[in-house]
Amino acid sequence: MAVKAQFPDEQAADGSFKRQEDAFRDWVTADGSSVYPAETGRYHLYVSLACPWACRTIIARKLKGLENAIGMTVVDPIRDARGWRFTASEPDPINGWAFLSEAYFATDPGYRGRATVPILWDKKHGRIVSNSDDDILRMFESEFDAFAAHPELDLYPPELRAGIDELNGVLYETFNNGVYRAGFATAQAPYERAALRVFETLDMMEARLENQRYLFGSQPVETDWRFFVTLVRFDPVYYGHFKCNLRRIVDYANLYGYLRDLYQIEGIAETVDFDHIKRHYYITQSEINPTKIVPIGPVMELTSPHGRERLSSSAEAQHV
Repeated sequence: MAVKAQFPDEQAADGSFKRQEDAFRDWVTADGSSVYPAETGRYHLYVSLACPWACRTIIARKLKGLENAIGMTVVDPIRDARGWRFTASEPDPINGWAFLSEAYFATDPGYRGRATVPILWDKKHGRIVSNSDDDILRMFESEFDAFAAHPELDLYPPELRAGIDELNGVLYETFNNGVYRAGFATAQAPYERAALRVFETLDMMEARLENQRYLFGSQPVETDWRFFVTLVRFDPVYYGHFKCNLRRIVDYANLYGYLRDLYQIEGIAETVDFDHIKRHYYITQSEINPTKIVPIGPVMELTSPHGRERLSSSAEAQHV
């Protein structure tokens, strides 16, 4: 029996998953040095609450207080062969599109890749600025401070940038994208390689968080939120659906407390929609789950006390 890949164009000959590159990588600049100067009301963010890449940008927009400067529309979590779609309850307010792929064709009529979220849309020029979550995240962190409610928040502080970039790379290769490499593999060997690396990384992060509250100290930075969006989806989706099932996040004392700590930061819980997350993965990815049955669990207990405040207090005391 032939094994079908979820995304055939992104499947290597050995059965491993090779994610497509981002197609649009232009940049909004605070100083006006690009053709996309930072302005309030000019740019619009299209996202899915199911997608971890998109949710990074939602979190940055929320934490920086950019809701009044940058509009946002959430697509339906159920994606079919035509791609992400808009619904009657949340239609596209900018162009009246039915499907997000229309933004890609409006920007490049010859586009043939997969239409992904997030995208940052420029209403003035009528085109996609970027479909790179990495770039959009950085733009929200630094280029819109003139319009941000919290311009003082620095998720990419200069003194930590080298370490942030290095750990971002490790987490992306082995964890953020690693779960997809495991879940979308169509052969045993690439699946096992990817899945084992996922747990090597989780074990490493469990040790890192033993004596510090967040990945770089007493305050969360960009890397924490890049890590968070995959952690929060792990037990309900990646553990079972993607067969990353050696251990759950609730089985890690430090990671589970860290996950609850981040989830309880003001505004973050509203960026997490388990209904969207589970319906998207279990219904949309029919090559992995052909019955399209959505599991009823697990119960996600993320509001209980985490006790990690003591690590910040301990670290601060050491520097007095």
